[in-house]
Amino acid sequence: MPLTLYRRGDVWHFRGTVSGRRLRGSTGTSDRNIAERIKAETEAKAWDRKLDGPGAGLTMAQVFTAYLDAEKPERFLLRLADFWKDMPVDEVRAEKIRQAARKIYPHAAEPTWNRQVIKPTQAAINHAAELGWCQRLSVKRYSENPAIKTPATLAWVRAFARQAEQDGLPHLAAICLFMYGTAARVGEACRLQWRDVDLAGSTAKIQLHKPRPWSRIAHLQPDLVRALESIPSNRKPDESVFGYAGRGSVRGPWNNVAARAGIERLTPHCCRHGFATSMLRNGYDVKTVAERGGWKDATTVLRTYAHAIEDKTVTDTLFDTPATQRPDKEDPSS
Repeated sequence: MPLTLYRRGDVWHFRGTVSGRRLRGSTGTSDRNIAERIKAETEAKAWDRKLDGPGAGLTMAQVFTAYLDAEKPERFLLRLADFWKDMPVDEVRAEKIRQAARKIYPHAAEPTWNRQVIKPTQAAINHAAELGWCQRLSVKRYSENPAIKTPATLAWVRAFARQAEQDGLPHLAAICLFMYGTAARVGEACRLQWRDVDLAGSTAKIQLHKPRPWSRIAHLQPDLVRALESIPSNRKPDESVFGYAGRGSVRGPWNNVAARAGIERLTPHCCRHGFATSMLRNGYDVKTVAERGGWKDATTVLRTYAHAIEDKTVTDTLFDTPATQRPDKEDPSS
C-alpha cells in the first residue's frame, strides 16, 4: 500500500509500503500541505534507491561479501552464503530468515537457529544498510529454553579417573582430568600434542582451529601434571598426548568406564561445565572464569553457568552472623 498520512497530536506522520519495504516516520510538521510534499518526496527517494541507488539489484551474496570485506566475524557465513546465493535482498523478509534457520539446520534447536542463522544474517544485512545499500532489518529470535547442563563434580572426575586407571586406561583418566582442570573441549584435548605441554612449567597450549585459529595457555594443576606424567609415551613433539583421534574414539571407552565405576553417565563436555560451575561456586568472578576456561564472551558463562545457589541461608553473610564467621575473624565486641 502507498504511504498514507495520519496525525499524532498536532504532527503529521506517514506509513505504508513502497518498493516492497515498509516505511514509517514523522514529517515534523502540522501543515497538511507540507506533510503531503514530504510524503511524496519520501516515496520518490524509496523508488530511486530501489531502481538506481547503490543497492539496486543487491543480492545476498554481495551482502555477505561486503560483510567479510569489512573484517566482520566470518563464523557461519559460508553456509549462509551457500543457502541464500544470489537472492535479491529486497525479497528477504524477517520470517523468511526464521524459516531459513529451520531449513539449514533441521535437526538443531532454537539457540542454534538464533546463533548460526538469524543473528549473522541480520548483522550482514544491517551492515549493508549502514553503507546505504538497503534498509535495516529486525528479525525476532526464537524463544530459547536451554536444557539444564549437568556439570561434572570433582568427586565424579576422581571416581572416573580411578576406574580408568584400574582398567589400564591412563590416557582416558588423564583426558578426563585435563578437561575438568582446563575446561578444554574434547576435540581440543584430542588435538593436544606433547610439543604443546610444558610439565615443568605446568602449562599447556590449547588450540582451536575453527571458526578461525586461536589458542590459549592453560594452567596445569599438580594432580593433572601427575596424570600426564603417568601416561606411557616417548613424548615426541608431534605425538598426540592422549592418543585419541577425536571425540568419536573417546565416546565408547568413556561410557564403559562410567558404567563400571557405577557413576552417572556424563558426557566429556560435562567436564567443561564442571570447570565453570566449580570456579563460580568457589567465588571467582565471571570474567576470570571465562578467560581461564577459554570462553570468548563472559556473558556466555554468566548466562549458562551462573545458577542461583539453592541454600536460602546464604544471605546470612550480609550480617556476618556467627554461622558464617570465619574462625580466624576477631569479634569486634570482645
